[in-house]
Amino acid sequence: MSLIETEASLHVAHRDNHTHRDVNGGWLRPAVFGAMDGLVSNLALMTGVAGGAVAPHTLVITGLAGLAAGAFSMAAGEYTSVASQRELVEAELEVERRELLGHPKDEEAELAALYTARGVAPELAREVARQLSRDPEQALEIHAREELGIDPGDLPSPMVAAASSFGSFALGALLPVLPYLLGATTLWPAVLLALLGLFACGAVVAKVTARTWWFSGLRQLVLGGAAAGVTYALGSLFGAAVG
Repeated sequence: MSLIETEASLHVAHRDNHTHRDVNGGWLRPAVFGAMDGLVSNLALMTGVAGGAVAPHTLVITGLAGLAAGAFSMAAGEYTSVASQRELVEAELEVERRELLGHPKDEEAELAALYTARGVAPELAREVARQLSRDPEQALEIHAREELGIDPGDLPSPMVAAASSFGSFALGALLPVLPYLLGATTLWPAVLLALLGLFACGAVVAKVTARTWWFSGLRQLVLGGAAAGVTYALGSLFGAAVG
């Protein structure tokens, strides 16, 4: 094998073996955890009420109310949180924009000093900073990334965050209610379906962690099952006390 062929094969091997998982989770992580939150909270709510020996139609109303309340609460909270964060970021970007317009040389020197502190030769750092500072918008983007750790062109949308939180929570919260909507009259089908959903969510989460799918699935199943068991016991206790 020639030297060129050897280098090419090494490059291919490096390319094929040097891929990384999405450590931020992207859309998958918030969607799965939103569904998981809906599953656990509504399952726990329904088992707690069921512990008080109520009629099936009461459980259906409880589950649907829990779904609606939780989904709207999640959406409102996520919207407020992301909107506040975005407003803060935009305010800081405006401060940086004014500094770049009013003191361009100082900002260029600041950028050069930052690169120098990271090990770039001072002369090269000054040249890089000079070239990057030619375009004001590019300079703003570079300063925002280096100083604030953000990308001005990739700010989160409050509406998208609210809608995704609402949808994922509602989907998860629907599972414990679904058997009753399909005609079930006992709690066990709802518990079984919810636990299967928790296992599936845990298994999917393994895609953004280093754990195996079965470990993540079992862990979530045990945690959700424990929450349901505790609330059922409390519901039985309070139901007996009130009755």
